Amino acid sequence: MIDLTAEERNIAGGSRGEAAAMAMRIVGRMAEALAAPKLIKITSAHIDGCLYHGDGGVEFAERLVEGGGKVAVPATLNVGALDLLNPKRVRAGAHRAEMAYRQMAAYRRLGCQPTWTCAPYQAGHRPALGEHVAWGESSAVAFANSVLGAKTNRCGDFLDICCALVGRAPCTGLHVDSNRVATVLVKTDELPARLKDADVFFPALGSWLGAAVGAAIAAIDGLPARTTEDQLKALGAAAASTGEVALFHAIGVTPEAPDLATAFGGGEPSHTIHLTPEILRGARDVLSTTSDESISAVALGSPHFSLAEFSRLDRLITDGQLRFTIPFYVCTGRGVLEELRRRDKLAPLEEAGVAIIVDTCVVVTPILPDGGGVLMTNSGKFAHYTPSNTGYEVVYGSLEDCVGSAVTGRLVRDETLWG
Repeated sequence: MIDLTAEERNIAGGSRGEAAAMAMRIVGRMAEALAAPKLIKITSAHIDGCLYHGDGGVEFAERLVEGGGKVAVPATLNVGALDLLNPKRVRAGAHRAEMAYRQMAAYRRLGCQPTWTCAPYQAGHRPALGEHVAWGESSAVAFANSVLGAKTNRCGDFLDICCALVGRAPCTGLHVDSNRVATVLVKTDELPARLKDADVFFPALGSWLGAAVGAAIAAIDGLPARTTEDQLKALGAAAASTGEVALFHAIGVTPEAPDLATAFGGGEPSHTIHLTPEILRGARDVLSTTSDESISAVALGSPHFSLAEFSRLDRLITDGQLRFTIPFYVCTGRGVLEELRRRDKLAPLEEAGVAIIVDTCVVVTPILPDGGGVLMTNSGKFAHYTPSNTGYEVVYGSLEDCVGSAVTGRLVRDETLWG
């Protein structure tokens, strides 16, 4: 049996209202199922349960509202199933649209911040090193643990909001320091330095990592010290899609891995994997499901595009004075969109044919043109989920490849890095 404090028992008994009582009971039962000895206080939450998957999710959120529920810690919201700023972009029937809106509205009434992004760290939600949090959404979890050094498990839908309502999470898994040490060493010294500097490398590395290690914690040795947050974001998102990776270490790059000894807690790796160019080329190739060179659309922004990524896209467009001949979608958060507007950066993007999607993304809600085709992306996560979620085949490439392909409507891909 889990050992609840007197305060936690009081909450479960109704001291903070019906919704908090139900939430505490759910968190407690989940802790028992996970064999957690106790609950741990959290400082924030990121909520994935606001995405509509069926009417049950709406009813659950609205029941929490009816029970007087309010979050006990700051809580940001992941994507919903609607682009609330451009609702006509979503092809949803009346019932789906109504229920998706009700679900998003219910979470706002619970006191959550309407960030509507899978990258809350780009919207100012950045827990400090060592903070215990309760985050949902697999790529956000990987980023929080790996890049920020916060401590969270992969909170499933509805458990995330329960944790937020009571300010507690089961004290198990990655909340426990001894569970955060690496067990697998990945050596990258055989890979060309030019490849490891390129953005296109990191989703391929992440996709391979998730498939290779599953839920194990890997320490990656040999990444450049200048590896960016966006590159780590892409790595973690892909690894969390093809496996259960919620934490990885990059030696000399991420905060809990200044060196190998620290990453492994003074121990030795259970095994070592030496990455070769051939292995990474194979991982890159798996991200594409077709050899068709006719491209129907391009989609970027999973996780959501950052300002730095928009800056790179803007330079490619304006330097070449480009115009796209096929649909070109970029998914991002409202905060990034507002900053683009403030900097007068929207016009050249829109003139080139970029459709900026907020509040949601093109793989979780029907935005892509009806009828299927081939989608090109630079996102390992999009590449993994596109065929099953949208019916489109997928081709993976760099940002430059995606831009070039959108101009011609045919596959343009630079192979020199992978030779």
